[in-house]
Amino acid sequence: MRLSDYRTLGRSGLRVSPLCLGAMTFGSDWGWGADLAASRAMLDCYLEAGGNFLDTANIYTKGHSEAILGDYFAERGGRDRVVLATKFCGSLHRGDPNAGGAGRKAVQQQLEQSLRRLRTDCVDLYWMHFDDPHTPIEETMRVLDDLVRAGKVRYLGVSDTPAWRVVQGQDAALFRGWSPFAALQIEYSLIERTVEHDLLPMAQAHGLGVTPWSPLRGGLLTGKYGRNRQPQGEGRHLPGVSKSLTDRNYTILEAAEAAAAELGREVAQVALAWVLARPGVVSPILGARTLAQLKGNLQALDLRLPPEVAARLDSVSAPAPIFPHGFLANTRHVMQSGATINGVASDPWPLAPASDQERW
Repeated sequence: MRLSDYRTLGRSGLRVSPLCLGAMTFGSDWGWGADLAASRAMLDCYLEAGGNFLDTANIYTKGHSEAILGDYFAERGGRDRVVLATKFCGSLHRGDPNAGGAGRKAVQQQLEQSLRRLRTDCVDLYWMHFDDPHTPIEETMRVLDDLVRAGKVRYLGVSDTPAWRVVQGQDAALFRGWSPFAALQIEYSLIERTVEHDLLPMAQAHGLGVTPWSPLRGGLLTGKYGRNRQPQGEGRHLPGVSKSLTDRNYTILEAAEAAAAELGREVAQVALAWVLARPGVVSPILGARTLAQLKGNLQALDLRLPPEVAARLDSVSAPAPIFPHGFLANTRHVMQSGATINGVASDPWPLAPASDQERW
């Protein structure tokens, strides 16, 4: 697979690369990240390899991430050749209650500010960054539809929002003839698989293309950490990584390391290849901080995990069931009572009547 083996994003006609370049690391305004030269080098590398999908947000590095992208394309051209995605909801103005969130005033103002920093007149994909519990989802979907009709936004996406709220917004849009969501952005990796309970099935049922963020779990799935390799020094991801160094996650890391050794690959490439192959996933988001990291991660495109390797990783990282899924797994024999339906077999239910004469 290559970056130029484009995929349609969900139930839309938008073509995107199978790996997206995330720009949260562009700019060091948060005290970490890539400087301007490194950011531009990563953009050059990704675009020259055929990539076309760029993801940022209004709040990333205090707005500098958007400005880096805007200046890059204003100087070098090629803006129309890429799918440029940014997000709203986060506030850049302390104390202003309408600077963030998903209300009409906030969304319109945030988009105008993003367009200015991006130095463009239209965003290809506009994400609701996270759920706003203070705003009716119908209000958000209406203002987003207005922005699409005004030609300032082409497609809509939703990120980090409960499945029921996504469905509420999607149904409101489809019922009223407004623009629906085309994509879902969620955390997803060998370590974070709880999205498989509800969010991923919801996305597939509603035609949303999935773009996982943190497919390497903040660097945890890179081979830098292990039972005998503890994190050292300071860094943005260090607190989060430290909390994730559990027995379960060590076991997953060891399985990923074993797979990498068996295949002659890097741990990060194995972890990315696993995410790339998951049902419903369109384009995982890479959050590289250096050009070397980006080049290494892009090599995951030509890695196909053998079925036995994928099965081992699936088994060791399987998430614990939650209600009602754990309960429903035990009801198949009650419904099917020994029958096979759509290829799914079941055991006979021992409490079912053995004959017509036993029924009341």
